[in-house]
Amino acid sequence: MLRVHRVWRIMLGLAATGLVAGCLASTALDPSTKPQARPADLADADDVQPSATSEALTLYYARLQNDLQAQDLMRTGGGGVDTPFSDTDLRRNFERIAFYNEYQNNGGLSPADDVPGRLRKWRVPVRIGVEFGARVPKDIQTRDLTSIKSYAARLSRVTGHPISVNNSDANFIVMIMSADDAEEASARTKEILPSFQRGSPGFYRRLPRAIRCFVIAAGLEDNYEYQAALSYIRSENTALQRLACIHEELAQGLGLANDSPRARPSIFNDDEEFALLTTHDEELLRTLYNPSLKTGMSLEEARPIFSRIFANRSGPS
Repeated sequence: MLRVHRVWRIMLGLAATGLVAGCLASTALDPSTKPQARPADLADADDVQPSATSEALTLYYARLQNDLQAQDLMRTGGGGVDTPFSDTDLRRNFERIAFYNEYQNNGGLSPADDVPGRLRKWRVPVRIGVEFGARVPKDIQTRDLTSIKSYAARLSRVTGHPISVNNSDANFIVMIMSADDAEEASARTKEILPSFQRGSPGFYRRLPRAIRCFVIAAGLEDNYEYQAALSYIRSENTALQRLACIHEELAQGLGLANDSPRARPSIFNDDEEFALLTTHDEELLRTLYNPSLKTGMSLEEARPIFSRIFANRSGPS
C-alpha cells in the first residue's frame, strides 16, 4: 500500500521546556505578541500565470490523489460497518494521540521518545483568520473559505468550545498559498509567530512536495494552553486534498497532535485511508474538551477520567 506523509507536524511553544507534542522547532510565545489581522487588498490572482514550479506541483498532487483513490484511500465518509470501534479503541487511541509526541523537541524529523506528555488544548475562544496568497485563484478562495466556515462550526458543536472564523481578531491563522507566494508566506509567518526561525522565503521554497500542509501551535512558557496557531496549506493541492488539510490541521491544532497506526477510522493515521474527520475523531475531540480534563494533566491523572467518559458513551460504533 502506498503511504504518503500528508501533513508535517510542527508544534511550537510551551517551549523551552519541550512540553509540546510534535516539536520540530520549540519556542515560547511572547506574551505581548498576537496574530495581527491581514489587509484585505488581495491581487486578482486570476490575471497572474502560475510558475512552472506551481504548475508541476498541481499536476503532481492530482496524480497522487488518483493513485490513492485507486487504492480505495482518501475515503470521505465518517466510517461505516467496515470500521467499527469500541470504547477500548477510543481509550487507547486518545492516549496515544493526545498525550504522546510524534517528533522530538528540536529534533527535526527524529521520532520522539515514547514518553507521554501533558494534556494541551485551548481555553480562550479560537478565532480563525483565513488568508490567501496573492497567486491563489478566486474560485479556490471562495471554495476553501466556505469549507473552513462550515468546518469551524462543526468543530465548535463537537467540542462545545467557541470556534469561529473571525479575521478581525484572529488567533489561529490559516494561510492558503501557492509556491509562488513564498515571500508573502514568510512575511506573514514572521508577523504571526516571530519566534519561528524557519519561516524564511527559502523555507517555503524548499518544502518537499510530500509536505502538503502543516500546523504550528504556540503557548506561553510553562503553560499548557494554546494561545496562537498558524497553518499553511498549499493551494496546488486538489480540492479534496485542501479539504483534508483543513480537517486535519484545524483538528490537530486544537490539541490532538500525534498519529497512531491503530486509530481507525481516523485522520490521525498516516495511512491516508480517511481524508476527512470521522465519527471516531469527533469522539476524541469531544473528550479532549470535556471540562473534566484540565490542561496540564498527566496521563496518569487523566486516564481514569477519559476512560469513564468513553465507557459512558451511547454504545459501540
